[in-house]
Amino acid sequence: MLVTIHSTAAPEVAVLRDLAQYLLGLLGKRIGERGVIAAEELPEAISRLEAAISEDKALHAASGGVAENSADRNTWPSSLAQRAYPLLDMMRVAQREHADILWGV
Repeated sequence: MLVTIHSTAAPEVAVLRDLAQYLLGLLGKRIGERGVIAAEELPEAISRLEAAISEDKALHAASGGVAENSADRNTWPSSLAQRAYPLLDMMRVAQREHADILWGV
């Protein structure tokens, strides 16, 4: 199942529900019927996602590029940076435009 994330500032982003739940969870949000990252929340949300990407890159480098495969970490084959980029890009554009980001609408 796909979750479509919208903003008036950027094209919509469609992601698999599990990935959306993981990415939004990094931001302190939950996937529900509807949700929002308010424009005022974007600076903190961007910082949190960038920090998670940096941590993922460090873990990936420390493991010699071998994917981690545990229950508490994601198991998608690509890096967090690759998976998170569309949302991170949307968040940066929305921040510049002072726009909210919505899902479930």
